[in-house]
Amino acid sequence: MDAIYIPQLKKAPEQTEAIEISQHLSNFETLTPVQGMLTVSHQGNYLKVAASVETIVTLTCDRCLNNYNHRLQVEASELIWLNDESDSVDELETEVAVEDLVETLSPTGSFEPALWLYEHLCLSLPQRQLCDKGCLGIELKEDGNHQLPIDSRWASLASLKGQLLN
Repeated sequence: MDAIYIPQLKKAPEQTEAIEISQHLSNFETLTPVQGMLTVSHQGNYLKVAASVETIVTLTCDRCLNNYNHRLQVEASELIWLNDESDSVDELETEVAVEDLVETLSPTGSFEPALWLYEHLCLSLPQRQLCDKGCLGIELKEDGNHQLPIDSRWASLASLKGQLLN
């Protein structure tokens, strides 16, 4: 997926570019290609980006550690502000209001649809990865003669403990 040059997008029909996606993204392992549509519209002082994609990923269950396949469907949209201000102020000492926490790009720069899509796919991965709602986790086999292995460095202490208990 090629980068979209923002000034060129302004000259596109209806100032919109629609990208049909059917490919694997680098750094995001999937069983099937990421498939769907992504549209980028130039709205004057911001870009309106929307995507509807799906793929299948292999995840590891948090309880039993088995691998399982998960269908990942993403319906995302975002407004990306076009801001040409040069950051001459030290960013570490600048107070930022909550409403200012938005993505910004230069109006003369480029928009990377593959990176944007990668970020939204990562954010759509489930926090709790369970292969099944009823997953009980790793089964431990209980036997009556189970003893923890003794580190040879602690053997003399273990024998002393045994003498004290008898």
